[in-house]
This record gives sequence, structure tokens and C-alpha cells, in this order.
Amino acid sequence: MDDIDRAIIAELRADSRAPYAAIGAEVGLSASATKRRVDRMVADRTIRRFTVDVDPAAEGAGTEAYVELFCRGTIAPHELRRMLLAIPEVVEAGTVTGEADAVGVLRAAGDQELEQALEKVRAAGSVDHTKSSVVLSRLITR
Repeated sequence: MDDIDRAIIAELRADSRAPYAAIGAEVGLSASATKRRVDRMVADRTIRRFTVDVDPAAEGAGTEAYVELFCRGTIAPHELRRMLLAIPEVVEAGTVTGEADAVGVLRAAGDQELEQALEKVRAAGSVDHTKSSVVLSRLITR
């Protein structure tokens, strides 16, 4: 990946529906050359997907929390993933270093729905307890 590829990716991150001609104009390429580069990056899995970014509040999930999960004993990441996939309010999760075993991002319609989602997480197999922080405002999303 070179600087032009990085510039194309930056343009796609800003607007994944931008026409190749517009992207090319920004990075100094023709529309066809830009398309060939995008096609190559898709084929080699540098670009893994194109997506849409929807305001969670517009979808009825305006309350967000970061949740640390502390598990009893040891649990394999794939097992923890399986348990968390069953809870639709968990929109992101990952294993982490430090005291917690994992951190998740939960989104719900409001405080009551968030509390219900947290109860589902706490009831999941090996989860001993959680530590939650409700997001008041997003500062950076990249």
C-alpha cells in the first residue's frame, strides 16, 4: 500500500459513496485508475467492506456504555464471543490486557434497556461481574 492508496482510503472513509472521479480528483488519478486501485484493495482484502454509519439514536439506541467484563476462572475468547453475540445490545467487544478480561460497547434505547442488557451480560456463563461507564458524549469517532 502506498501513499495514493492511503489517500484513496481516507476519501472512502469520509464518503464511501463518492464517485471514483471525485476521489481521483482528490488524489491525482483518473476515475478508471482510482477504480482499479480500489478493486485491487478489495481483492487483496486491504478494504474488507463498505458500510453505512447510522446515528444510533435514530435507530432507537441512543444510550451507550463501555462495559468491562470480569470472568470467573479462564474462558476462551471464542466462547466469550459466542456468549456476547447472543446479546444484541453488545455492538463491539474485545479481549483486553489488565484487570478485566474483556471490554464491550453496549447500546440501548434508554437507561432501563441498558440495565436489562447489562443483566443479560452478567447472567452469561462465566461472567463474574461487570464495571460500566455510560457515555455522555462522543469526542472522537474515526
